[in-house]
Amino acid sequence: MIAEVWDRVLDALHAVWASAGETHPAPSARTTLALGALALVLVLYAPVWRVLRHGVTILHEGGHALVAFCCGRRLRGIRLHRDTSGLTVSHGRPRGLGMILTALAGYTAPAVVGLGGAWLVHDGRAAALLWLLLVGVLCVAVQVRNWFGVLPVLCAGGAVLALAWWGPAHLQVPVATALVWFLLLGSVRPVLEMQGERRGLVRRGRRPTSDADVLAGLTWFPGGFWVAVLLVVTVGCAALGAWWLAADSLSALRG
Repeated sequence: MIAEVWDRVLDALHAVWASAGETHPAPSARTTLALGALALVLVLYAPVWRVLRHGVTILHEGGHALVAFCCGRRLRGIRLHRDTSGLTVSHGRPRGLGMILTALAGYTAPAVVGLGGAWLVHDGRAAALLWLLLVGVLCVAVQVRNWFGVLPVLCAGGAVLALAWWGPAHLQVPVATALVWFLLLGSVRPVLEMQGERRGLVRRGRRPTSDADVLAGLTWFPGGFWVAVLLVVTVGCAALGAWWLAADSLSALRG
């Protein structure tokens, strides 16, 4: 019995490895640009954004957790909330480079993942992107410490698993492309929302506690400086990723 189960596990791992190694051409020029336009609408349309933003939050908190772990901090868990906010708790030195990098990682994580995803899609490796995303979601799942947080993680992980395991290539490629567009464009809006929330708190005489303000407390630079840094990183990743996705498409349309 144990040998049979082990053989099935090995077969499944072999199938995953084979799937991740497959290459498929990127979507056509018009499809790529249309998917980018669709992603922009999803980011800008508030009712849909409030739902899909949970996916961005998963990557945000995953970024905090990954960098904290790499910097030698002890993870104590991740909490995902109904209002699409989140919290990653880690223990270690309260100041220093490790804490600064951990605080920086949240808002930049979706942009960096989107940029990497754009390169993979451009290189014809949409399937590999889906499996890597699934691994990332699973890593976040084992750190979630509240009941609501389980829901968005299960939904995101289940959708990616279904697409990666059962989805045909002609569906995987455009969905992966749309997902990359969404991450690239959707990484910028949370930074702008954070700055709006900071201004609102200041007007009401309250002290903002965003990641930018945590960074301000860890360095000599004010929170506004760190908002600008986060905007430069997210906009820069979005621009470069969009170029990778759309350059061939624009050339094909001009040709």
